Amino acid sequence: MSHPIEVDWIRWIILAPLIGAAINGFFGVRIQRSLGRPAVGVVACLPVLVSFVLAVAVLVKLLSLEPAERFLLDDMSRWIHVGSLRVNLAWWADPLSSTMLLVVTGIGGLIHLFSYGYMDEEPSLWRFFAYLNLFMAAMLTLVLGDSLLTLFVGWEGVGLCSYALIGFWYKELANARAAMKAFVVNRIGDFGFVLGMFSLFWLLDDHGQGTLVFRELAGRVHLLEGMTVLGFAAPVFITLMFFVGASGKSAQIPLYVWLPDAMAGPTPVSALIHAATMVTAGVYMIARLNFLFDMAPATLFVVASVGTATAIVAATIGVAQWDIKKVLAYSTVSQLGVMFIAMGVGAYEAGIFHLFTHAFFKACLFLGSGSIIHALHHEQDMRNMGGLRRHMPVTFATFFVSTIAIAGIPPFAGFFSKDEILWKAFSSPLGSPVFWAIGSIAAGFTAFYMFRQVFLVFFGEYRGGHATHGHHDHDVHGAHGHGAHVPHESPAMLTLPLVVLAAGAVFAGFLNVPGAIDVFGVTPHLFNDWLAPVMAPETLGHGAHGAHGALAEAEAVLHHVEHDPMEYLLMALSVCVAFGGIALAWLVYARQAISADRFAGVLGGVPYRVVFNKYYVDEIYEATVVRGTVALARGLAAFDRVVVDGTVNGTATLVRGLARMDGAFDRIVVDGAVNLVGAISLWLGNRARSLQTGHVYSYLYAIVVGVAVVLVTRLF
Repeated sequence: MSHPIEVDWIRWIILAPLIGAAINGFFGVRIQRSLGRPAVGVVACLPVLVSFVLAVAVLVKLLSLEPAERFLLDDMSRWIHVGSLRVNLAWWADPLSSTMLLVVTGIGGLIHLFSYGYMDEEPSLWRFFAYLNLFMAAMLTLVLGDSLLTLFVGWEGVGLCSYALIGFWYKELANARAAMKAFVVNRIGDFGFVLGMFSLFWLLDDHGQGTLVFRELAGRVHLLEGMTVLGFAAPVFITLMFFVGASGKSAQIPLYVWLPDAMAGPTPVSALIHAATMVTAGVYMIARLNFLFDMAPATLFVVASVGTATAIVAATIGVAQWDIKKVLAYSTVSQLGVMFIAMGVGAYEAGIFHLFTHAFFKACLFLGSGSIIHALHHEQDMRNMGGLRRHMPVTFATFFVSTIAIAGIPPFAGFFSKDEILWKAFSSPLGSPVFWAIGSIAAGFTAFYMFRQVFLVFFGEYRGGHATHGHHDHDVHGAHGHGAHVPHESPAMLTLPLVVLAAGAVFAGFLNVPGAIDVFGVTPHLFNDWLAPVMAPETLGHGAHGAHGALAEAEAVLHHVEHDPMEYLLMALSVCVAFGGIALAWLVYARQAISADRFAGVLGGVPYRVVFNKYYVDEIYEATVVRGTVALARGLAAFDRVVVDGTVNGTATLVRGLARMDGAFDRIVVDGAVNLVGAISLWLGNRARSLQTGHVYSYLYAIVVGVAVVLVTRLF
């Protein structure tokens, strides 16, 4: 790796939203009261715009450099210099972090704009935007940190901010519980992250090469070869711990249960967490540490396996949900599983590319659902919708485009990124036909439940105004009734971000056209080439070898045979599966040629009840983990009360008894002896005092008696 170019302005990408959060956080009440809601919106949105402009500047600067020199460093100050640990507060920009910067600031900025229109009745708008800006600053810290410690600060920051945002309407118990659930589940993953980070530093420090700085780690991880931790090879143990952390943040089995419940937060929060920021942190972390994960093929197999299981489990759950946001939530979990399949087979570029394209269409879908919820006065049950394409044409068009993209229909963005992952899952040396097959089935389910959503929401006749209401986005004033009403298109403040995101869902895929279809004259693998300085072994120094070098060599071989007819066959099969899912959804929910009840009643309705109840995972966790933890807590409390407190209280009683005995001994024996001596002395004194009367004749008598005694003594 060549010496990075040092700059001193990258820090403002983080500082800008941090300043916005501070202004609204400390002075937002006064600003909103005196200057009105627009001032709060400007304070919140302008810093994100500044960050986006600076992110574009980073991109332009990197593009002006040779590929091997695309590294920028903003070293602010010393941070932790203790013993052999040397970590500065520094920000690192390369093609990978630059890509994430554009996603976070660009899509995050559109979500900020949408939020101002969506939260039009929120009295605490200043508090909402303070949390939103702080969340952005934390995510940017995670992305730009040049060390694992700095990344971990952002990692914990987004966890804390997600707790505040998910539970923003904390007066409702369900929201507070969802926020706490997200916080606790993520702490489990974070424990694994910390173990991995500490183990990595200590093992390298044994060789006198302890560091947590990414650009230094890349050249030193080879020192881990031959070392073990708890019977595991050191790279395997460390990467498994990091994957535990990634599973928590990026909602993989078994730590995915927090993410669907995160729908309790305002819809813009759902879009921000699910599309552009927090849930992608685990994927980004693995891509950033690709040189370390390549040393642990066993861990990569675990990553791919868990990603595959997560993709299919979440996809099947999505087919039975009725809440418009819950469908999208399980879709996000499934798509994250697809990204982890890419990470697990060593196709890091493909995983990041799907992260990139997914951010566009998933943000558009979430914000589109927010536009629908806003227009229907906070209705979220799809059974109470229908026919909205006539009333909300812009929302429908953008939602429909994004649905096509996530279904994997060419030439929309989701096709290019998803197909690349499926091909790598099949053809990579670390891949397997099983990964490909299950991933393809999950993609078919995705096409089905997403178009099920489209047909239920936008087609047919409007069914609102009379049905029951399940989980709703918060109605801050209660001013909106739930009686019959006419749906309406959302204002431009809400639809403009949808149009921009839908355009990304259409065109973003052309940044990484597969080599198998470069006959159309489009530059293939442009996105992969952009990430090459971060992923290619030649940029990592002499430390990158072993499994990493073998994988890179295998990938190089595949690059020369990427026109393998099998790729065309699998691509065509993938598209057919997607169209099959769409066709089935159309037959069931649009044309109604097939009764949905028929599917629900298969095998006595057992499969439907299982997926409708989300495989009873929450109930299982409630019965085992939650109740087990509560029982353990109560048992420990009883132990503390009976044994510990009993011991302490018994000791106190014993000490008090001994103290009373000691007091009695002191009072009776010691004080008695002292008092007796005093009494005797007093008595003797009283007796002796009688000899001193002060009368002269008494003294003469005494003298005479004394002389007589002396004389008598002399005589005898």
